[in-house]
Amino acid sequence: MDHSLLKEIAFSDTGFLFNPVTGESFTVNSVGVGILNSLREGKSIQQIIDQLGADFQIEKETAERDLLDFMNLLKLYQLASK
Repeated sequence: MDHSLLKEIAFSDTGFLFNPVTGESFTVNSVGVGILNSLREGKSIQQIIDQLGADFQIEKETAERDLLDFMNLLKLYQLASK
């Protein structure tokens, strides 16, 4: 996933996202904010999965599925490119 679009998007700790390219705004929960921060920091997918698993005491398979679903939504709403 190309994270260059994520650098353009403004988002707050409360989960408000604004895409200055399209003018659209979105909200995400605290998990989404954490994922976005991790992606911006350049963490690997595996590092994010491990962190989700540890933070929420969930199986790594569940964390991976949830992360991939979230990343697909980012692409769908043009917040990240393929």
